[in-house]
This record gives sequence, structure tokens and C-alpha cells, in this order.
Amino acid sequence: MHSIRKIILASASPRRRDILLLTGLPFKVEPVSCEEDMNIRVSPRRLSRVLSEKKARIAAGKYRDAIIIAADTFIVFRDRIMGKPHTPAGARGMLAALSGRVHTVVTGFTIIDTRTGKRISRSVETKVYFEKLTMKEINAYVRTGEPLDKAGAYAIQGLGSIIVRRIEGDYFNVIGLPLSALKACLSQFGISTRYFNK
Repeated sequence: MHSIRKIILASASPRRRDILLLTGLPFKVEPVSCEEDMNIRVSPRRLSRVLSEKKARIAAGKYRDAIIIAADTFIVFRDRIMGKPHTPAGARGMLAALSGRVHTVVTGFTIIDTRTGKRISRSVETKVYFEKLTMKEINAYVRTGEPLDKAGAYAIQGLGSIIVRRIEGDYFNVIGLPLSALKACLSQFGISTRYFNK
């Protein structure tokens, strides 16, 4: 049996919250405000870990005895990092670039035990293959508003599922939190998912 520790999800993402709920663990959501510097000259996988660790450390400063979980997700396409488009024009541009091609979704996550100072950072990649899209389809999807606050301008768990042909890797990683890798790392902190620990 694992002892109950206070778990903090340092993220405002409702998608990450929903994924973490699948573990059955009790946790509190603590969004952090963090300037993301996407121009650090390191590999995408390393960058995802750096950004997630930055978020985790900010949240860790608020708790003396807690397990902090933070994550950062973005898309890599032709060696270029894609974040959230924020505008319809940006979303159309991203979707047109990804249409009919393959890209990689990278999520970095960091877990910090504020009691002991123990920290683990990992990064996970998933390849996503897009259908070939017409501009009519792109415009229709952008009009729904769904792409505007999603990395790469689509949500695989939403309407964007229609434009994804297939993936290679962790589905939850594309949404924003690689559940299998996270579960394995949490076990190193003595935390087991609730449903499989009865």
C-alpha cells in the first residue's frame, strides 16, 4: 500500500486533469504562470523537460510536503516547434502545413517531491499522421474554435480526431500527459494508481 501524499497538478489544462483522474489518485489543480521560452537551443525532448521542470519548481515553492506534477506539450514538424496558434490565421497555417504529413508530439513532464527534493523529468514522443485536408475542411474546423488553444491547432480527443489517420505511440501523450510513463515514474515516489492497488 502507498501512503496518501498530497498531489499537485501544476497545470491549467482540463485535458491533463482528466487524464490524471484516470489514476484514481486524489489531487489538487494548481495552475502556474510561467513564461515559456521556446527558443532555448536544445533538442525538443530536452526543451520539453526544461519547460516542465520550470513549471514544477514554481509550484513546488508553494508546498512543503507534496508531490508536484507539471508537463509541457508541443509539436515538432520538420525541425520546427509548433505551440498554440491563438489566432484563426495561425491555426489555418499550421493545419495546412501538417495536412497529409507526419509530425511528432513531444510531452515533457516533471515530478518533484517537495519533502525530499527528489525530482524526475521524462519526455515522450508520439508520431501523428494527418489526413490530406482541403482548405474547405481546414476553414470549417478552424471555425469551430477548437484549434485555437491546442498545440498544432488540433485536439485528437475532440473534433480533431477526424483529421488524424493514425498514431504511433501513446495516445494520452498527444492530449498532453503520457499516462503510462507518468504511472511508472510515480511508482518511484511510492505512489500507485488507486484502482490497481486494492
